[in-house]
Amino acid sequence: MQIDHPWRLDRGGRTASTTDEDHLRDLIEQVLFTTPGERVNRPTFGSGLLTLVFSPTGVEQTATAQLLVQSSLQEWLGDLIQVEGVSVEVPAEGTIQVSVTYQVRLDQQRQTAVFRRGGQ
Repeated sequence: MQIDHPWRLDRGGRTASTTDEDHLRDLIEQVLFTTPGERVNRPTFGSGLLTLVFSPTGVEQTATAQLLVQSSLQEWLGDLIQVEGVSVEVPAEGTIQVSVTYQVRLDQQRQTAVFRRGGQ
């Protein structure tokens, strides 16, 4: 069991825990939605993805976002996962959706996680 993110208390008043699978998903989410420079002592941690939410959309912008996400995940979580694919979509202004397909290095299981920020 791992500490859940975001940190919270469980019903017993202790630090909430989560499964290894959910913890890995939490780690991916942290990399995706952390802006480089946001973390003390880790100035390059994150993907910078949120800066693209209000940028003009286009093929070049989407390709750049996918490259940023994939390289950040490989840099920060490469010992835990092998990134197989990244899809970035901006369905509406102020909204971003990211799909990450990866293989867990520990048990070779393939997973796909979808993350969404902004909008309704």
